[in-house]
Amino acid sequence: MTEEFTAKPQFVTEHSGIKLTRRGLLSAGAAATVAATLLRPGMARAQSDDDMKFCASLGWTVWESGRHIVNGYKDAVSLLGGELTIADANYDVKKQADQILAFVESKPTAIFITPADAAAISPAVQQAVASGIPIFIGDSYVPNTTVTSTAMSNNFGLGAYPAQYIVDQLGGPGKVALVSLPSNESWDQRTLGAKSVFVRNPGIEIVSEIAFALGGSTTPRQVVDQILTANPELDAIWCAWDGAASEGMLAIRASGRDVMITGIDGGQQSFEYIAAGSPFKITMAQSFYEMAYMNAFYAVEVAKGRSAPRFVITPTYAVTQESLAGLDEMPDTYDQPGEAAKIGWNRVL
Repeated sequence: MTEEFTAKPQFVTEHSGIKLTRRGLLSAGAAATVAATLLRPGMARAQSDDDMKFCASLGWTVWESGRHIVNGYKDAVSLLGGELTIADANYDVKKQADQILAFVESKPTAIFITPADAAAISPAVQQAVASGIPIFIGDSYVPNTTVTSTAMSNNFGLGAYPAQYIVDQLGGPGKVALVSLPSNESWDQRTLGAKSVFVRNPGIEIVSEIAFALGGSTTPRQVVDQILTANPELDAIWCAWDGAASEGMLAIRASGRDVMITGIDGGQQSFEYIAAGSPFKITMAQSFYEMAYMNAFYAVEVAKGRSAPRFVITPTYAVTQESLAGLDEMPDTYDQPGEAAKIGWNRVL
């Protein structure tokens, strides 16, 4: 089992007799490496699988994305060996920074981090890097740091793809609104990607953009209600994540308006809405499980004296009603290596 972090990290073993070779994992299409890096001197070396102790400071564990991230880390450590401690910051920047520094004091084999606010925790990550402990980042790029390896999606592409979908569906002029998520630099790249598409199509007018703050008092449903009220002529709403698209879909349905909405993340709830023919038309399904798994896989590689790629760009799948047609149930394991191919999905980013 995995122990939750409190004041001082305590490690609980997650062992399995199963071992994966590097060739076996990579031949399954687990990762796309875009740059290679050399090991920095002074990194810890594990003498055996039993010696490896990993700590994971997660910016969130809620939603389907959080569940997949947790499962990716737990499954990888269980398969590859070692012990794992998981701490959930629940979008609290100070809490996550404190977790990271406490983990550094415990001197683990490696530290895994999925940031809710990458820029805000950058100083803590810099201190962690300076300690010589290998640092592995999932889901986001942490600015002003040189960590061992980062596994994440192509966020600019995540934003551009559904924006192009909106343009193609409209087939001409149209009015669109954006619900952005600027609190994380990587997530903000999605909005830049969307705008890069819309500005190249002069018939598209962005009539509203609302920057959403996670953890605030306003819900995504209220934001979309506000957009609909303020814009009686609206064709589409682009959202930076599925939480806004799902709640926004409910607002559109309640209004009786003919407005399409798009999302980014993927997951069973989003898939169900899309499959049902709702205003929620497309989501960019990220591989959260694989992000976490790649972090753990390369942490083991580094612990055994081998190299890790500086960046791993994990697969993204464009999910529409058409791609969900004929499935007996909404897929939950599509982001595990090899599973998307079984249902006929191909990565688009």
